[in-house]
Amino acid sequence: MYEVIILPEAETELNNYIDYIYFSCDAPLTAVKHYNEILEHLYSLEKHAEIYQIEYSPSLQKKYGYNVRRLNYKKMAIIYTVREDTVYIHRIMAASLI
Repeated sequence: MYEVIILPEAETELNNYIDYIYFSCDAPLTAVKHYNEILEHLYSLEKHAEIYQIEYSPSLQKKYGYNVRRLNYKKMAIIYTVREDTVYIHRIMAASLI
C-alpha cells in the first residue's frame, strides 16, 4: 500500500477545475461527480501506483524526475511520482497542456 499525498499545486488545480465546472458551466452535479471520480482515481494509486507507464516528456522529467508518471481522467492529466511507499500528486491539468 502507498500513501497518496496531493501537493498544494495539484490541490489548487483540482479546485479550479471543479469551480470552473460548478460556476462557469453552471453544472453543480457534474462538478460533484467529477470531483468524486478524480479522488477515486487518485486514491486508486494506493494499490496500483506503479502500473502506469513512466512519462517520457523531457519537461516533466526535468521538473519532477525520471520516474514521473501520468494517469488520465477524461481530458485531465494527473502527474505524479512514486518514492518508496508514497505517491506524490504534483499536477492535475488539462492533458492538452502537456
